[in-house]
Amino acid sequence: MKKWTLIVLSIMLVAIISACGNKAADNTAATGTTEGGAEAVTLKVGATAVPHAEILKHIQPALAKEGVNLQVVEFTDYIQPNVQLNGKQLDANYFQTLPYLEEQNKSRGMTLKAVQPVHIEPFGAYSTKYKSIDELPDGANIAIPNEVSNGARALILLANNGLIELKDKTNITSSVKDITSNPKNFKFTPMDAAFITRQLGQVDLGMINMNYVLEAKIDPKTALLTETSSAPYANYLVTREDNQNDAAIEKLKKALTSDDTKKFIEDTYNGAVIPAF
Repeated sequence: MKKWTLIVLSIMLVAIISACGNKAADNTAATGTTEGGAEAVTLKVGATAVPHAEILKHIQPALAKEGVNLQVVEFTDYIQPNVQLNGKQLDANYFQTLPYLEEQNKSRGMTLKAVQPVHIEPFGAYSTKYKSIDELPDGANIAIPNEVSNGARALILLANNGLIELKDKTNITSSVKDITSNPKNFKFTPMDAAFITRQLGQVDLGMINMNYVLEAKIDPKTALLTETSSAPYANYLVTREDNQNDAAIEKLKKALTSDDTKKFIEDTYNGAVIPAF
């Protein structure tokens, strides 16, 4: 009888030790560690899918070696990445130009910080109806983004190519009200930037951000008009005031501007996306 009691106690002891070991393993997995055993820091970064999220995913392995667990949160709009960063649901975002950020900070009472320019995406004019900008008829319907900075960007591109005239072509908040000459009586239809690619068949011309061009698998070479590289529209890594100097953010900046990232951008996007560092 004593023999069986000892056997049962031994089995129970082994089970208890095993359970404790599993619990310890579970806790380690939940916390996350680096290869050297130190605890990894998690960064949640909001981005639009192409090319921003693709570039971030490319640098994930390099950051992991630096002790940073980079989590990429993808968005299909330009509003929520800033709203969620401001609300501390994200640690940073990467999708926007400086003029757009400044306008959003002003209109929404935020103080988000642009900490590093990463790339430039030439803005362009696209059509499924016409092969040349000269073919646009009188009264053509032109879709432009419905928010201030990108709407102005579209109008400035048209003005720089002589299709309309603006009060000031350098004013990055220009609106339709600032058009001083419209010889072909173009009609402008503001809409969400993300939907313009889907509405190309319904308008004569669409003024589209390059990330949405790439996402819709439109060939950038088919653009009837394209910005030059001198346009002030680099896409930035953006943080809050309280974390802009954090060590993990510094590592993210370094990874985004490495020679490896530059080569990835150049090899992947063939000029549709241009490194800004």
